[in-house]
Amino acid sequence: MLKGFKDFLMRGNVVDLAVAVIIGTAFTNVVTSVVTNLINPLIAAMGGANVNGLAWQIVNGNDKAILNFGSIVTAMINFVIIAAVVYFLIVLPVKAIQERRKKGQESGPAEPTETELLIEIRDLLRQQQGSR
Repeated sequence: MLKGFKDFLMRGNVVDLAVAVIIGTAFTNVVTSVVTNLINPLIAAMGGANVNGLAWQIVNGNDKAILNFGSIVTAMINFVIIAAVVYFLIVLPVKAIQERRKKGQESGPAEPTETELLIEIRDLLRQQQGSR
């Protein structure tokens, strides 16, 4: 059972899908931050200027008219950190294992023997005959 689970996890497409989901989630934060802190304030603003740290208040007294560059930079840094962790802790080890499999140093997914296939066919035929 554990060998089958290991074979499932070591398929390249499963790991690629997991990486895509993690990177997609991290990138969602970047996009949300850009829209919330850059585009929305531009739409809400009519004029004026006030600089406060990495944020720029376009209209004094209007909290919706703040371009918050600090939040955008933070989201981008988070994305880069998450991508680096995923790459170094998931992608590289899986690639190393796959290369070892190609060289024959580690066994690949277990192939059923002829006997196991015949037993499976026999059991399926019995099951079909029993259901009629």
